[in-house]
Amino acid sequence: MTTRWTAVRVLRDRTAGRCLTAVVVSGFGTSALWLASGVWVKDLTGSDGLAALCMLAMWAPTLAGPLLGTLADRHRRRPLLVALSLFMAVLLLTLCAVDGPEELWLLYAVLFVYGAAGTVHDAAESALVAGAVDRSLLGDFNGLRMTANEGMKLLAPLAGAGLYTAYGGPGVAVLDAASFLAAALVYLSLRVREERPAPAREGGRSATAEGVRHLWGDAGLRPLVLAGGVTMLCAGVSGALTYAVVEDLGHSPAYAGVLYAVQGAGSVTVGLLSGPALRRLGARRFAAYGISLLAVAVALRAVPYDPAAWACSAAVGVGLPAALIAVLTGVQQRTPGPLLGRVTATAGTLVHTPNVIGLAAGAVLVELLGHRAQLVALGVVLGVTAAVLLGQSPASADRTAARSASDASPA
Repeated sequence: MTTRWTAVRVLRDRTAGRCLTAVVVSGFGTSALWLASGVWVKDLTGSDGLAALCMLAMWAPTLAGPLLGTLADRHRRRPLLVALSLFMAVLLLTLCAVDGPEELWLLYAVLFVYGAAGTVHDAAESALVAGAVDRSLLGDFNGLRMTANEGMKLLAPLAGAGLYTAYGGPGVAVLDAASFLAAALVYLSLRVREERPAPAREGGRSATAEGVRHLWGDAGLRPLVLAGGVTMLCAGVSGALTYAVVEDLGHSPAYAGVLYAVQGAGSVTVGLLSGPALRRLGARRFAAYGISLLAVAVALRAVPYDPAAWACSAAVGVGLPAALIAVLTGVQQRTPGPLLGRVTATAGTLVHTPNVIGLAAGAVLVELLGHRAQLVALGVVLGVTAAVLLGQSPASADRTAARSASDASPA
């Protein structure tokens, strides 16, 4: 009853509900393009390596998250979100010119800009929501946002694959452009009051460093973000072992799709429950309990038994998003508004970059070591991470947070 009531409160909130609508609309196009871009390159070149570069092109800009997040603090967030959405809608239409291997440079360039714009977009949206939505509902909003994103990951690839089969890559690009145009219209309809940001007192590097200093100096955020990074590193290695797990179960590689669907269902569930859980437990304990569940699930993936594999996939779908929701909510609640874009983007870099590293490391290690031993070792690392996070003193963190937030505020 409580879960339903808080979810309804979020959806009835004009700003929160429309921001969620924008997330769903643009996320649908993004998920479709992620799948189609790799297939597009594979069809044009026959190269698996060049197809994999599509994901790298989209992820690479997250390394510059602390710098890109500064842009979200230099401008009012709603106009920035509208401008970014319109810009991406126009840019994606240029992909209609790609019809052979000689135009692939254009596809990679667009994907790179897509990733950079997405980093700024996420930082600006996080800051906008944190300033316009009741603080008590931030956990609910972030949970519903996770639910919406996971729902899109289940539906959009199928739509993208069908559209690609019928109209090729340009058809998917037009769909994604239309989704950004629709998101821009949603952001335009928001009625939020934003003060014009104060003129920057420091240059680019100093302004970027200010966000990093706040994140590192907050004794509540620092361990939360570091735990999120370790969790995503382990999740990346574990994800690279998925096909080895499927083979150990005695199934074809296509069975991985079934496990991913079960995991997605778990993510949808935790998204609906995260708001009440965050209010009851706090971000630190909510993240620690999620990582603990993930530790057990990852270790038990070593058991070659179908019911265990299903249960572990569902548990991974619950535990991993719990940590990510806790990090984002913690950043929003403990960061002054003028710094929120930079701190959000910096936290995103520290949390999500290890996932890419983990995927690469796992791809190498799976050929050298048995996957069962790796899964058990990952479970141990995750268990230690959860224990360390639980062992942090919340009173000490709160005292430091109050001091660092005051010191960082331009006021």
